[in-house]
Amino acid sequence: MPLSRSHDVVLFGATGFTGRLVAEHLVRNAPPECRLALAGRNRVKLEMLRERLLRLDPARTELPLLHADSDDPASLAALAAGTRVVATTVGPYLRYGEDLVAACAEAGTDYLDLTGEPEFVDAMYLKHHQTALRTGARLVHACGFDAVPADLGVLYTVNRLPEGVPLEVEGYLRVRASFSGGTLASVLEAMARGPKMAAVAKRRRRADPGPLDRRVRTPLGLIRRTDGMPGWALPLPTIDTAIVGRSAAGLDRYGPDFTFRYALALRALPTAVGAVAAAGALAAAAQVPPVRRWISGRVAPGQGPDPARRAASWFSLRLVGRGGGTTVRTEVRGGDPGYDETARILGESALCLAFDDLPKVAGQLTPSVAMGERLIERLERAGLTFRVAAVETPRG
Repeated sequence: MPLSRSHDVVLFGATGFTGRLVAEHLVRNAPPECRLALAGRNRVKLEMLRERLLRLDPARTELPLLHADSDDPASLAALAAGTRVVATTVGPYLRYGEDLVAACAEAGTDYLDLTGEPEFVDAMYLKHHQTALRTGARLVHACGFDAVPADLGVLYTVNRLPEGVPLEVEGYLRVRASFSGGTLASVLEAMARGPKMAAVAKRRRRADPGPLDRRVRTPLGLIRRTDGMPGWALPLPTIDTAIVGRSAAGLDRYGPDFTFRYALALRALPTAVGAVAAAGALAAAAQVPPVRRWISGRVAPGQGPDPARRAASWFSLRLVGRGGGTTVRTEVRGGDPGYDETARILGESALCLAFDDLPKVAGQLTPSVAMGERLIERLERAGLTFRVAAVETPRG
């Protein structure tokens, strides 16, 4: 990508709740030579944010502000043409995201977002993957808590298992956190679009059937006992599973036959059953537009918990990998997943694409395929934990 572009990294949606946290992370952690800029549609809010950010790092004397509006494709095309990497927090992405993906694919500009919307990811593959392959753009979705801990955690685990053999990984997530109005809006919109989401997913599978010489499976499964810890595993039908499956399809290291299962770990069976019932009730409510709007209005997009509540939040993803007679138990652990860690992940992903020595790949990619071990290294330096808890190998 041409270094002659005006900016290395542009953050679009910088004045939203999550966007402000990403901006703070970038200002604190970007190298001095990083040509960083902020983009949004409200100049006054951008100027107020810049004043606060420059106080965090007085040495950063310049922080350009760019006008961009998700309803103005020309502004997004100009934004993409002037930078090497665009990171966006503007969702729900089904509603606001496509024109920026299109602009980045056409301009050969690397793109990152925080989407947890499978339909959006599938639709963007169908519409813009081929263009990105032609221009060299890397389009990397789900670069927040959805789905980087799972995606990179599985890669971390697989890299510690034997090569060239069938592999199986199970992930058990524990989490204590609050989530944003934007996240709630995305979840409700996805639940309301079930048939459309299924139709787009079917088209994606036809266009992108995966490798012919290897098998990748990501079964949802049923409520079951957890492996190696007390409690029950509640299958998680989130985008994380699809992202891990696509990483496995894209990387030979996952072996000739790879299986991944992902679940929420809960200590009590009644809690797991109650969670299923609550999810079902929310899905039913999402089908009724007035009810969906009322639920969305309880936490408006742009709002989120205060620093004290975020400081008390955490997540732990324990992974159990098996293959060739070896069992590896690993853990990915961090603080507040919905905001603080999501901001770190998106910020470090943008810096990784802009500055690190990465595989020569293009098109729509997963975090593991695009950045892999380099991003794990960055996230460890930023404060996330990736660790091996135990390795069990065959005797004799």
